[in-house]
Amino acid sequence: MDFETVQSLTTYQGTAFNVRRDRIRLPNRHMAEVDIVDHPSAVTMLPVDAQGRVWFVRQYRHAARAHILELPAGTLHPDESPEACAGRELREEIGMAAGELLKIGEFFLAPGYSTEYMHVYLATDLRPDPLQGDEDEFLAIETIPLAEVEALVRSGAILDGKTLATIYLALPHLEAAQSS
Repeated sequence: MDFETVQSLTTYQGTAFNVRRDRIRLPNRHMAEVDIVDHPSAVTMLPVDAQGRVWFVRQYRHAARAHILELPAGTLHPDESPEACAGRELREEIGMAAGELLKIGEFFLAPGYSTEYMHVYLATDLRPDPLQGDEDEFLAIETIPLAEVEALVRSGAILDGKTLATIYLALPHLEAAQSS
């Protein structure tokens, strides 16, 4: 099946993302218009300390009008590698550096309307090494024992999609670490 972009027009330029409208020719030769959120790649990390606690942040998300429990995450700067971004975001958001960052997966966040692509890391061997955080982020750090994280997922206490996907991707690595 061939989908051909006939025209692409940026309809909105923002600080975090742009929006474009693409006119595409479908495989049946009909035309369609789709709106796409152009967003840089991003990272999310599941940080686990030596005591077996997962480090979360709780932050206000205006679109949801709620304080949401999430794993640390952030957007890549231009020409920044995903691993460098993961290390920087850990230091900015939870004040910790990781002795080991293991890439455990990647995925599109919402491919129906967005180009945002997530790189996922398991962060271990944590040590204090804070960086100044973003001035528009007001984060509360919460550490939760790994054994309690699954119950939080099942209870519906975690509503953030990237956090849910990251926990799922990390499970095989965490189970392997616990059995050794």
